[in-house]
Amino acid sequence: MASSSSPPSALLPLSGFSKRENCRHTVLFRHKIRNFELHCSSSEHRTKASKTGQYRDTCTLTSRRNAVGFGLVVSTIGLNPLRAKGAGLPPEEKPRLCDAACEKELENVPMVTTESGLQYKDIKVGEGPSPPVGFQVAANYVAMVPSGQIFDSSLEKGLPYLFRVGAGQVVKGLDEGILSMKVGGIRRLYIPGSLAFPKGLTSAPGRPRVAPNSPVVFDVSLEYVPGLGDE
Repeated sequence: MASSSSPPSALLPLSGFSKRENCRHTVLFRHKIRNFELHCSSSEHRTKASKTGQYRDTCTLTSRRNAVGFGLVVSTIGLNPLRAKGAGLPPEEKPRLCDAACEKELENVPMVTTESGLQYKDIKVGEGPSPPVGFQVAANYVAMVPSGQIFDSSLEKGLPYLFRVGAGQVVKGLDEGILSMKVGGIRRLYIPGSLAFPKGLTSAPGRPRVAPNSPVVFDVSLEYVPGLGDE
């Protein structure tokens, strides 16, 4: 049992109360939280107002339930910075065929422009065969809007994309760009709107939308041509 002159707990400031001899203090949670419970008899519940107009004081009762509740609030406040820090984490990087170092090197690679208006740069020149028209090919791709935002990618799906090259199964710019590649090669295709998506493309949530007849950029790697052996 503590005396009435014990210093108030930091969790329960009592600076607004004057010293009262009629209240006794009981220490709660002696090993964890220093708190005080004030008890006053009903006969001494009120004090007379002084001549200076001082307001009447009442003793504040702090129950064990309130003390525990206060402790939970304090612990919740302590967790908020951690949650805020977690919410502020940068988004996870998406897999790409051309990383930051590749982008820097690509600035010095000469641009090739075809008669159709397609442009491309070879990130890596392959050493295998080029696919004949109508052959099925397996290719990985990362499709982007000109700003570099990805709207589709086979890398995120974990499997290369299979299609017949030159058969109109993909956009015209991709068909044309892969026909002159060799297996093992990686190429960046700058596809004009006329060779991309004439009707536009509605992408998945969180992905940029491709407007009708707008240019797009494809990084593509020719993985293999089924049925066509390496030479």
